[in-house]
Amino acid sequence: MDAFASILSAEMAKKKSATAPKSTSTDSTAATNSNGSSNSGAGKYIRRADIEKARQEQYLADQARLESERAERALKKRKADEEATAERERQLEKRQRLRDEKEKARLQKQEEEEEDRKRKLREKTGATGDTDEDDEAKKDGTGPMDEGTAVQKLRELNEPIRLFGESNAQRTRRIHRLTGVRKASPPPLSGGELLVDPQNVTKDPSYVRRQLLGWFRLVISEWQIALEGREEALRESYQGRQATTAMTQAIENLQPLFKHLQKGDIDEEIFAKIVELVVEAQARRYVRANDVYLRLSIGNAAWPIGVTMVGIHERSAREKLHEKGKSAHIMSDEATRKYLQSIKRCLNFAQTRWPPEDPMQIMG
Repeated sequence: MDAFASILSAEMAKKKSATAPKSTSTDSTAATNSNGSSNSGAGKYIRRADIEKARQEQYLADQARLESERAERALKKRKADEEATAERERQLEKRQRLRDEKEKARLQKQEEEEEDRKRKLREKTGATGDTDEDDEAKKDGTGPMDEGTAVQKLRELNEPIRLFGESNAQRTRRIHRLTGVRKASPPPLSGGELLVDPQNVTKDPSYVRRQLLGWFRLVISEWQIALEGREEALRESYQGRQATTAMTQAIENLQPLFKHLQKGDIDEEIFAKIVELVVEAQARRYVRANDVYLRLSIGNAAWPIGVTMVGIHERSAREKLHEKGKSAHIMSDEATRKYLQSIKRCLNFAQTRWPPEDPMQIMG
């Protein structure tokens, strides 16, 4: 019995030793299969929350990068704009400085030329004090004031003490114009040497031309005095500046007429009409003077309309264009047009300066 048990034990031990490596390999294979299946399962299945989290992190990183790039570009642009603005300001400052220097040099040159002109005039005339303008002012009764009186009056009037290139006589006349002081004289248009006689047009035309010059210059001087005597607010207003501009243009446009009157080469028809106009204005018949102005400027004939060189009426039409007393002198040339319009402006001012006694003689 013991022998049989020992044999059985030996056989069982042999069988165990034979089956042990096989089971080990089987276990390793099973373990390998389980690991592989777990690894493959881990690579194939990812949670949606992890994917969304990764996407959000990537988006935030991209936005931060873009924001940084935008801020950098804005900073560069702001710096470039500041540099450009500073450069423009430097250029403007440089140009202004150059303009100021140029204007200063121009004024200095004008002062030197004026001083040189006055010196030459003094050397030529042998005068040591006042110039011819001063003598003329003394004759007019508006001689130069002493320095202290002139400065005090101009300061009271809130006016500049000295204008550029202004002499003592000119400053005195300016003070008298501003204060409204005028030379005592009879009414300018009621008599005296300025009263034009139509009969002298053929007898002594040179004397009549001098009378016309004196009358126009009188009207212009009264016009200047009237404008300078206005209040400061009215002078600086839009209407005030327009009135000053109209007077300045009238003075400039009348210069060709003055030259013709001085030389005596004015057209006879225009001369006769101007004499008639001045005679009516001196008599304060301004409506009649305006009628004379209309005949002088646009003529007394109908304007030529259409073709005048065709058909049997050719000669008649051509003759009507050049009938004496019916031509439109305002169409002659630009200088004639301008001084005729300036005569009309002088007539308008004369109506306000010397109003007529008859209200029916006031122009509309």
